[in-house]
Amino acid sequence: MSVAQKIKELGFELPPPPKSLGAYVQAARTGNLVLTAGQIPTREGTLTCSGKVPTDVSVEEGQKAARLAVLNGLAAISTVAPLDSIRRIVRVNVFVNSAPGFTEHAKVANGASEFLVAVFGEAGRHTRCTIGAAELPLNAPVELDLIVEVA
Repeated sequence: MSVAQKIKELGFELPPPPKSLGAYVQAARTGNLVLTAGQIPTREGTLTCSGKVPTDVSVEEGQKAARLAVLNGLAAISTVAPLDSIRRIVRVNVFVNSAPGFTEHAKVANGASEFLVAVFGEAGRHTRCTIGAAELPLNAPVELDLIVEVA
């Protein structure tokens, strides 16, 4: 089953690749690695939710935002390598727009991590760094980037 089919089977759709908002590319390939720019939870160029977790955005909404951000990351990867060439998700860095005192960043990041395992199976298990941030671009609740190995 293709990656796109698996995503669809899980009830989601791969969005069009996001557009860069500055002087950078959404994904870059070097050898057998692809690195993405930071991805936020946008749909058709519009932020789907905004604010700090958990005061403006619940942990559950943050998980959904992380899943959408990772879908945008996969769409970005598709601009430089076929998604079916992904051998392994190597690393996910997740930044959470955190209210003071919030410490459950890992729960928010699980929205992306669990989705990648559902799509790629064992190849979707990855290393991860999750960081609380005082602010994120456009007041997004989460931003993440990916490093993947491709064939």
